[in-house]
Amino acid sequence: MTTPQNAAPMLRSNLLQQLPGITHGFFGREGGVSEGIYASLNVGAGSRDKPEHVQQNRTMVRDTIGGKMLHTVYQCHTANVLTIGADFQPSDTPADAMVTNLPGRVLGILTADCAPVLFADARARVIGAAHAGWKGAFTGVLENTLQAMETLGAQRNRIVAAIGPCISQASYEVGPEFVTRLVEADANNAQFFAQFHQKPGHSHFALGAYVAARLAACGIAQIDAIARDTCAEEENFFSYRRSCLRNESDYGREISCIMLQE
Repeated sequence: MTTPQNAAPMLRSNLLQQLPGITHGFFGREGGVSEGIYASLNVGAGSRDKPEHVQQNRTMVRDTIGGKMLHTVYQCHTANVLTIGADFQPSDTPADAMVTNLPGRVLGILTADCAPVLFADARARVIGAAHAGWKGAFTGVLENTLQAMETLGAQRNRIVAAIGPCISQASYEVGPEFVTRLVEADANNAQFFAQFHQKPGHSHFALGAYVAARLAACGIAQIDAIARDTCAEEENFFSYRRSCLRNESDYGREISCIMLQE
């Protein structure tokens, strides 16, 4: 597959990159046409960026991956998963993950601190993509994505999962009610919290490690993680947390994609 001249830069998982017939990429904020706080590869249709800029950026992403069509969903921190079939039509149905066995369909997950997770069973030719914020991961979006892939013929012992750039533990301060909710659900979740120099009673949450642990508990043995901090790396990534700390009016979204080659 040739790369277009106007390709947007992206990061790749070493594990996914080894799989035959799979194309993927974790895009940051570089390489697009948006301006101001959205500069430059903002793909968030829910932002207040110029719609024509968002569309140009989405087209650039699709062309960089080399797909026929870019699919995204109405993400609402749910555990819902959609299967992209030949007759799939976009809708406002909330969902935070997609699976498909159709070639040429680019599955795209938007994030701005949450963890994007890309999945592939190269032998079965089944892929998936999930938006794993703490709430989606806590309520089962990863488990539901794996089950949806199995419905299409994937086998769990062959699935590779790659966790893309997300907010790091050092940047993710949370209140005591957050800690209580996760630890009361599972005492082992205490391992994902640390106390740094923060407000009394507050902790820092390791989202990426929590997502990886959920995947491992599902029997996924091949897990890759790109350890980049979306909140701290302003030049490279959009961040909801950073925009809140600065009282900015809005924020851009990056995209992570996976596709079965023809």
